[in-house]
Amino acid sequence: MKSDANPVKRLTTGRRGFLAGTAALGFGAGLSTHAIASRATANETTDFSLRDQDLPFIGTEETFSTHELMVLNDRLFLEDTGLAELGPRRIGAMDEAGLNVQILSAHTPGVQNVKGQKGIDFAYRLNKLLVDGPMSTYPGRFKAFATLPLQNPEASADELERTVREDGFLGCLTNGIIGKKFLDHPDFEPLLARAEALDVPIYIHPGLPPDEVFEIYYSNMRPEYQKEFQDQVLSISAYGWHQEVVTQCLRMITSGVFDRHPKLQIIIGHMGEGLPFFYARVVEKMSEVTKKSLDKPFEQYFHDNFWFTTSAFPQTELLDLLLEHISVDRVMFATDYPFANIKTQTDWFRGVALPREDKEKIAFRNAEKLFGIKV
Repeated sequence: MKSDANPVKRLTTGRRGFLAGTAALGFGAGLSTHAIASRATANETTDFSLRDQDLPFIGTEETFSTHELMVLNDRLFLEDTGLAELGPRRIGAMDEAGLNVQILSAHTPGVQNVKGQKGIDFAYRLNKLLVDGPMSTYPGRFKAFATLPLQNPEASADELERTVREDGFLGCLTNGIIGKKFLDHPDFEPLLARAEALDVPIYIHPGLPPDEVFEIYYSNMRPEYQKEFQDQVLSISAYGWHQEVVTQCLRMITSGVFDRHPKLQIIIGHMGEGLPFFYARVVEKMSEVTKKSLDKPFEQYFHDNFWFTTSAFPQTELLDLLLEHISVDRVMFATDYPFANIKTQTDWFRGVALPREDKEKIAFRNAEKLFGIKV
């Protein structure tokens, strides 16, 4: 069976049933979020939970959308999730869970596929909506990553600078592959250079795979199962787009992005998008072939140029694995709201058996340091 060639159209039929059946898949979290959480909340002793009830939290991957953006990206089936609600419902969920600050970012793929002036104007409207809306209405509770018109890297660099200097934005967020290019492509040098000059990070969130990748890797050859969206889910939150983020990051290292921009900082979510599992293997093999082409040992770039968030993966064993390879000073808390329950995430982390100092770093201090903000 030939799959629909347009990735935006792949999830057109039966979407509300799809959403309900996958527990708010939402293109933002692993499908097993709630199952994972139910185990995680029972795992740790209550001693740490009681000790850390007063722990402040900054959420670094917290998603929003608008009706206009959902129409553009064919995502109206997500209207009931609370994506477009930036008022009492969201604040109530934050207060119930003890989440002090959400750093907002537009739902994937944002406007990065919109070309020309239309994309530039759309990005500007979305960014201003946050400034004039939740950031003004609830001072201190919301910060933001800029939405950028990435089909135009020069305009993206300018909009990043405008949002940082005029509106106090903390950086920008991109969504997977941009057209058919990763951020290491020479076209994006203006954006990378501007982010480095402004001293703000780029958060790389997963995105939909290109048509060709979907066809080769994920297209389901059993039509009778199409109604269960097996190929779509495999290509995104179950597996595919997490691996693509890691691929993009490894490309950035090997192509010399961080030798050209040594102060550039990249954030990735979902407990490292699978990188902790492959970390030792990747470092071993890539170190052998990059000694003459990179300015530093391959593994050093993970410690100098990358930050990792816990978004939607409340699994203590994964956090432990991440911390085996990455300093606790480079890990930040995130929830992936509204596709993951905020309280589930904060309750899990309060119960994790880590020293209070380390938990404060992950919960809020590292974000304060990176973004120059205070809870």
